[in-house]
Amino acid sequence: MGKPDTKDAARIKARRTREDFNVFSRLPAVYSASRKQGQQFLQMGGGLSIVEWRVLWDLHEGGPMTIRDLAALQRTDHSLLSRALPAIRDKGYVTMRRDADDARQTIVEIAPMGEAAYAQAAPVMAARRAALRDVFTPDEIETFVGFLDRLEEFLRQPVEALIEKNPAE
Repeated sequence: MGKPDTKDAARIKARRTREDFNVFSRLPAVYSASRKQGQQFLQMGGGLSIVEWRVLWDLHEGGPMTIRDLAALQRTDHSLLSRALPAIRDKGYVTMRRDADDARQTIVEIAPMGEAAYAQAAPVMAARRAALRDVFTPDEIETFVGFLDRLEEFLRQPVEALIEKNPAE
């Protein structure tokens, strides 16, 4: 090992090799790359944001639903979506109204302008999904999603329970 104040290429290479298998450090980079690519596709498809696209896509396919339903579909925080929806409504993409059965809930519905924006972006986003199928087979995607489900389940476990199962050495 070299002096502490000297760059040690072999040590850096060994660290990089180990980090290549560190799931926790890889996830933020994958997420960032996915968002950046998605934003680039959406710029080609009319300029929607990722959040706008997801809301319009979910409402187009699922019909009117509550903010809680949207948040659950998107695996996102309800309050974050609640704060984003007024701007999407103000652009004319969605309408929002109180649920007649439960006034505490807000029903979100795609508006005609939202349908038009969705129709413009949908082919470009479909091309993105098709391009992914050029890289991964349907079976590989299914396996990968299964791994994501297991990872998400692991990440939602209470930290205390994980420490009890795997005490530090």
